[in-house]
Amino acid sequence: MTKKEAINIIEILKKTYPDAKCSLDFTTPFEMLVAVILSAQCTDERVNKTTPYIFNKYSTPEDFDKIPLETLEELIHPCGFYKNKAKNIKLTARKIIENFDGKVPETMEDLLTLPGVGRKTANVVMLEAFNKPQGIAVDTHAKRLSNRIGFSKEQTPEKIEQDLLKLFPYEYLKDINHLLIYHGRAICTARSPKCNTCPIHKYCNFYKI
Repeated sequence: MTKKEAINIIEILKKTYPDAKCSLDFTTPFEMLVAVILSAQCTDERVNKTTPYIFNKYSTPEDFDKIPLETLEELIHPCGFYKNKAKNIKLTARKIIENFDGKVPETMEDLLTLPGVGRKTANVVMLEAFNKPQGIAVDTHAKRLSNRIGFSKEQTPEKIEQDLLKLFPYEYLKDINHLLIYHGRAICTARSPKCNTCPIHKYCNFYKI
């Protein structure tokens, strides 16, 4: 796929989903970080139902550092994998206090040193919390659509991201993940994608097959 074709696809999706944005609710960078950690293998809708009560009582790294592990596990239980997520959130809170003066770091390199924070999480935080996109978060929707459309033939998120970064100029980085998520939910679903009504089907490798 050429860069021009790839950009045409994104421009069409921008017109199709003009309101595409991050669906996680947060008010501070640390709340954003916690919400993204909770969203791993969990729907954003479920996270948004779980976090209001938590953030009303606990919202800073200091708050999460002090909360007993068992209490945190109980609070985030609905989001799944609660033991590992609770451990990572507490370790991350402690590291932010000790290494970053209690503030979520604003670089990819520093974010990736935090427990439980991989490249996808760091990409989301850099974009949503700091408006400094450094890459493209590759979640299940972005992976599926990138393979189907023809953006990438790779299977790992890291390699797919590198292929996407070769196709898209910097000014598009803030939109791509949101647009692929919206399109993946609305039309290019995992099962029974609605190819006949897809606005980008003429570009899509999956449709041509």
